[in-house]
Amino acid sequence: MNAAPQLRIPATYMRGGTSKGVFFRLQDLPKPAQQPGPARDALLLRVIGSPDPYGKHTDGMGGATSSTSKCVIISEASVPGHDVDYLYGQVAIDSAFVDWSGNCGNLSAAVGPFAIANGMLDPSRVPHDGLCTVRIWQANIGKTILAHVPVRGGQVQETGDFELDGVTFPAAEIVLEFIDPADEGEGEGEGDTMFPTGNLTDMLDVPGIGILEATLINAGIPTVFINAADIGYSGTELQDAINSDAKALAMFESIRAQGAVRMGLINSVADAVKRQHTPKVAFVAPPADYITSSGKHIAAADIDLQVRALSMGKLHHAMMGTCAVAIATAAAIPGTVVNRAAGGGARQAVRFGHPSGTLRVGAEAVQQDGRWLVRKAIMSRSARVLMEGMLRVPQDHGYSAKDETR
Repeated sequence: MNAAPQLRIPATYMRGGTSKGVFFRLQDLPKPAQQPGPARDALLLRVIGSPDPYGKHTDGMGGATSSTSKCVIISEASVPGHDVDYLYGQVAIDSAFVDWSGNCGNLSAAVGPFAIANGMLDPSRVPHDGLCTVRIWQANIGKTILAHVPVRGGQVQETGDFELDGVTFPAAEIVLEFIDPADEGEGEGEGDTMFPTGNLTDMLDVPGIGILEATLINAGIPTVFINAADIGYSGTELQDAINSDAKALAMFESIRAQGAVRMGLINSVADAVKRQHTPKVAFVAPPADYITSSGKHIAAADIDLQVRALSMGKLHHAMMGTCAVAIATAAAIPGTVVNRAAGGGARQAVRFGHPSGTLRVGAEAVQQDGRWLVRKAIMSRSARVLMEGMLRVPQDHGYSAKDETR
């Protein structure tokens, strides 16, 4: 019988946007988990409570959804001109797998507040009252994020009147700028880095479904956009309409796998199971009246288009932040399925409907030498600390150094 005491690890449980996760400083992790690899993955799986065949995360910090099965590691900046490195792990619920292939745009909103609160910025850069701009290096995808965090009395301001659909209570607004968000280096196509196939739209041959028009884009996070009408949907669906339909979920996974192969993210559809976090798959439609999951009526006149996106195999209850970057970018480029759903033409911002309400996002996209480039995407989120202190996990799962005592 193993009677070893549990490890005690300093940690902070935070909400960022419509997600929440467990935040760590790199130096606070057990030494074997301070480096990428099996020990780190084993620790984060145990922290969240995965794999859980019951799908509840009862014995961990996870919430048994893609929005709440997340871990973040913050460390000193490795790139000049930045304040901190931000590394994000999407923890699978029912399998022993941590996906490091992409960012979480929602939790990006919590990185700046965490860095300020933990003294990771030069004190001279933190105002007594005002906005503190935290320069974040997103280590998963090698991109810069600027977080404009409100500060009052030298402390992060968490309360406020900014309302974010998908979050029950108001909080202080945090503006995020995703700089040059196209995922360079992803994909094996002949085209530019934003559109790995070189096309604004492609035709995907999906077994059992047929030919689907799709926009395959690398901005914020690799995303496969399709038209809702092409798969028999209106674009106003809520979670239960999709997540309770096993056949629909299998269809979306098949679409995602085909898109991933075409984007060069995987070699074959069989590899999709090893890359669950990316790409995302989303379906779009022109604006329409609908009722949100909270019962709020959204008028077609108040939005530019409808978007529904899946994360980790399930329809998201609101919208992933990184997918919102992809939406903003694709909407700004005439000819994509997203831009056409929004009515076409040049635009720098859109307001789209999602299951929990609406979100306004903006992007600066330009065409140079026949290639589309996006300089930055902007959105507002909020964040706050839910709990901080000592997280406890059992030892002997591959992450505990034998000579370490805590």
